[in-house]
Amino acid sequence: MFEKIAEQLLEVADSKKAEKMAAYMRNQFTFLGISATNRKLICKDFYKATKGQAIDWKFVFDCWACPYRELQYVAIGYLTVLKKKLTPADISSIQQLAQTKSWWDTIDGLDKLMGEIASNYPETKAILIQWSISEDFWLRRIAIDHQLLRKHETDTELLQLILENNLNQSEFFINKAIGWSLRDYSKVNPEWVKKFINEHREGLSALSIREASKYL
Repeated sequence: MFEKIAEQLLEVADSKKAEKMAAYMRNQFTFLGISATNRKLICKDFYKATKGQAIDWKFVFDCWACPYRELQYVAIGYLTVLKKKLTPADISSIQQLAQTKSWWDTIDGLDKLMGEIASNYPETKAILIQWSISEDFWLRRIAIDHQLLRKHETDTELLQLILENNLNQSEFFINKAIGWSLRDYSKVNPEWVKKFINEHREGLSALSIREASKYL
C-alpha cells in the first residue's frame, strides 16, 4: 500500500509548489508540492478502508523513511484515522516518530495522538510528565500541548505541572506551545488561565503571555 500511495502522490507532484513548501519549512525537508486537500483526496479511499483495522506500523515507518515530507503527513493522517486503536504499547513508536525528522508540522499531529492515548489510559500521564522535562524539546512540546481541545475534560493538575516544568525557557517552540495550551483552555476556563499567568508571570515569556491572553 505504501508503494501505491507514494506512486499516486508522485504523479501529481508540482515542483514549483514544492519549492515554496520547502522554503516555508526552512528547506529542511523535500516536498512533492501537493496541497493538503489533494493529499487527503488521494488517501481518502485508503483511510476509509483501514477503519477498524489494526495499526500497520510498517506502513507508518515506511512513510516516515520516505524523503518526501508529504508521506509523513500521510502517516499522521493514517494514525489519526486509527487513533482509538492506539494503546500505551504504541507510545515508544510515537516517540520514535517524534524524534525523527522533527519539526512543528509533524509534532503538532503527534501531540493529538498522545492526547488520545492519555485520555483513554490515564496511567500514561506519568510518561507525559517525564516528557515534560526531557532534554528533547519536541517531546516537551508534545507534553505541553497534548490536551489541546480537551475543553472541560482538561486535567488542570496535569496541565499546571507540565507548564511549571517548562517555565523560564528560551526555546521559541516551547514558549509558543505554552501560550497555545493556555489560550486553548482559556476558552472554557479563563479565570484559571488568568490566575496561572498572574502567579507565574516572571517565568513566562512575553510570547507565551501574548498567546495565552488572546481571548482573555
